[in-house]
Amino acid sequence: MSDQLETATLGGGCFWCTEAAMKVLDGVRAVTSGYAGGDAEDPTYRQVCSGSTGHAEVVQVEFDPDVIGYDQLLEVFFATHDPTQLNRQGPDVGTQYRSIVLYHDDAQRRRAEAYVEALDSEYDDEVVTEIEPLERFWPAEDYHQDYFEKNPQDAYCRMHAGPKVEKVREKFAELTRSEPATSD
Repeated sequence: MSDQLETATLGGGCFWCTEAAMKVLDGVRAVTSGYAGGDAEDPTYRQVCSGSTGHAEVVQVEFDPDVIGYDQLLEVFFATHDPTQLNRQGPDVGTQYRSIVLYHDDAQRRRAEAYVEALDSEYDDEVVTEIEPLERFWPAEDYHQDYFEKNPQDAYCRMHAGPKVEKVREKFAELTRSEPATSD
């Protein structure tokens, strides 16, 4: 295990679902739901949901690169949402639910661009995932953190987050662990 953690910032629809899917991966140390890619300072959930701030619901994933690589995170991320849907995922509609990779350095940018380019041939429709530099990450309100773990019986969680977690556990069994990571 490495003492040096890396960070990935990803948005693929509702952050509750993306957070829950990432937290079951071995090597993921922490996942924080939040907002990025917009221009308002310190946005609130209500502001982001209005679509007026330009932010996307994202998760910031701290991971140990000796246990799980950035490319593996991308693989799981893209397997748990539809990157061809513009500004929506399932029942969630709006720019805040867009597919986006916010890179932290040039190496992440190159790897994300290469991944999307290769992925594009797997779909009939164009992959619309945005790849942008991370300028600022704003943690979401406390009640959004660990939402799936705290609310497993919530109808939205049962219909959307739960199936994503099960998909990750089945499709990426070699990458998962029994206990989810913590949130910051």
